[in-house]
Amino acid sequence: MDADVIIIGSGMGGASLAAGLAGSGKKVLVLERGERLPDSPEARDAEAIFGRSHFKSDEHWYDPEGRSFHPGNYYMAGGNTKFYGAVVLRYRAEDFRPLKHLEGTTPGWPYGYEELEPWYCKAEKLYEVRGALYHDMTEPPHSEPYPFPPVPDEPSVADLARRLRAQGLNVGPVPLAVDIDKWLKRAPTTWDAFPDTTGAKKDAEGVLNKALLSPNVTLRTGARVTRLLAEKGRVTGVQLGAEVLRAPVVCLCAGAVQSTVLLLESGLANSSDQVGRNFMNHNISAVIAYSPFRRNTSVYEKTIGFNDWYLTGGPGGAPLGNVQMLGRITGPIMAAEAGLPRWFAGHYADHSMHMMTMSEDLPMPDSRVLWQNGRIVLQWKRSNFKAHQILTDRLKSVLRKAGWPLVLSKTYEKKLPSHQMGTARMGLDPRTSVVTPDLKAHDLENLYIVDASVLPTSAAVNPSLTIAALALRAAAHIGAQS
Repeated sequence: MDADVIIIGSGMGGASLAAGLAGSGKKVLVLERGERLPDSPEARDAEAIFGRSHFKSDEHWYDPEGRSFHPGNYYMAGGNTKFYGAVVLRYRAEDFRPLKHLEGTTPGWPYGYEELEPWYCKAEKLYEVRGALYHDMTEPPHSEPYPFPPVPDEPSVADLARRLRAQGLNVGPVPLAVDIDKWLKRAPTTWDAFPDTTGAKKDAEGVLNKALLSPNVTLRTGARVTRLLAEKGRVTGVQLGAEVLRAPVVCLCAGAVQSTVLLLESGLANSSDQVGRNFMNHNISAVIAYSPFRRNTSVYEKTIGFNDWYLTGGPGGAPLGNVQMLGRITGPIMAAEAGLPRWFAGHYADHSMHMMTMSEDLPMPDSRVLWQNGRIVLQWKRSNFKAHQILTDRLKSVLRKAGWPLVLSKTYEKKLPSHQMGTARMGLDPRTSVVTPDLKAHDLENLYIVDASVLPTSAAVNPSLTIAALALRAAAHIGAQS
């Protein structure tokens, strides 16, 4: 055997799982298809990131009509978290139960929030989360406080927060996995979409580095798994080209799309015909509030949010979703994203505040990832969009009342999936789910899937902390096995 546990992928799921198994006595091998991201001037260069897509892979996916698109996934140690916005919210307690929306009802989880709560606490410690409690009426119970106080609001952000609170909104700090002082020592930029090379943003690579301090955990980069081999209900090998590695336990942590592709290519874990189905991706819109009379002096910006319309607020009291800030949009970012002249983009960016709305995408069997003729085909059917439009319009209205007369919005395109979830959902019934509540594949004795694939619902908050909590819970289960 090459290890006791092989982990495929080093993103939020794989890195957190490795950290949970560090010191367990089990020999853990993490396989990452990419390499370590070296430091470079481009790491804080908005034009390189947004204009030239310097760090994105050259991979292309396809829509059902055969049109190719560039999804913008990142393959490197730490995965997509190298570029994430580091907002680490817990799912609300209600998200674990069936919840009625304008366009359908979510299925709920096989267990309640209370089961995952201790693991949320462990994940917050692992990712050194900055946050505060008691300002958000939807915040579920915490058995422990956040490890660190919240990242400070800059003056422009604090002014916006005061104006929103004056309208009765419960605005407060979003929990963030960022050491802001260390981040700003490198360069005065936001961290949202910028890769960390200093250890200031608490991403999955940083957590993997913690795991690697334990002698039982090793990392192999440039190790792209092409197939899983199985026999008599067990995974017997992990194939990397002509090489085959073996371990008693194999954990697939490649993300909702790539984990699906590997399972479909291998013909495994799909007796339910659910692998690849129920793909979810949040409905997200950028909301830009402009005033020629107000100057935004902030550097990083992404520190506040509110959930007043998360569980209610829509027609008939239907849930709408979450509101939070984007990272600071600068002239180069706006010029690259909107195709505007640089001088105009700079003026507009410096006289606007930058927010986003996020609404739940409901799981649907026909919304799916397919593997056809060696191509990834994404057949995403957006759901619950009416609620999202109501949420976005409501945010525009309060921003105008707050003193920004021109408020524009842009919904993220379907070809740019940002929060990919749900393609190997967990559940009790092997006929309708892919993994058990302990994340073991129903069909295979020794295969675990530990990433966003397993989420039964998307909720309307960033999924990263929930993935980490699930991974730590799975690590305890795997570590207890003889």
